Amino acid sequence: MTTIDLTPLYRSSIGFDSLASLLEGAFRSDQPSAGYPPYNIEAIDDNRYAITLAVAGFNQDELDIQVEGGILTVRGKKNEETQNTNFLYQGIATRSFERKFNLEQHVEITGANLRNGLLNIGLVREIPEAMKPKRISIDSDTDNKTLEHGPENKKVA
Repeated sequence: MTTIDLTPLYRSSIGFDSLASLLEGAFRSDQPSAGYPPYNIEAIDDNRYAITLAVAGFNQDELDIQVEGGILTVRGKKNEETQNTNFLYQGIATRSFERKFNLEQHVEITGANLRNGLLNIGLVREIPEAMKPKRISIDSDTDNKTLEHGPENKKVA
C-alpha cells in the first residue's frame, strides 16, 4: 500500500482531517472486484451530479442504496432462485457487489432510477445560506459606527 505524508498540508490547513482517510481509501486496492460494476460520474452543472452504474441482470429489489456519514453505498445481491440457472455461457456478470462513493459535506441524493440495466443516481450540492459568500459593505470614517470586538463594544471615532 502506498503511503503519503500529509504533514505539510496540516501545518497550514484546518479542517482537512478527513482528507487523509479519503486518500488512503483511494489507494487501497485490496478489493478484488474494484472495477465491478463499471460506473460513470457526470457533472451536469455546477451543483448537480449523476452517478450511473451498469447493473445489467439486477432487478430493483436486488439493489440497495444507502447514505451514511457522507458515504454513498450501492449494493447488489442476486436472489437465490436466479443463481441456480444452468448457463452454457455467462458473459453478463451478476455477482454481488458493494460500491462506495465519498460525498462532499453538502451533497444530497435527489433520487434514483433503474432503466435498461443502468442505475442512475441524482445528486445535488446545496450549500446553506450561512456558508455562501457575502459581500461586506465598507462604511466611511464619518459614520461613527459602533463595532463589536471581543467581549466589549468599542466606539470608533
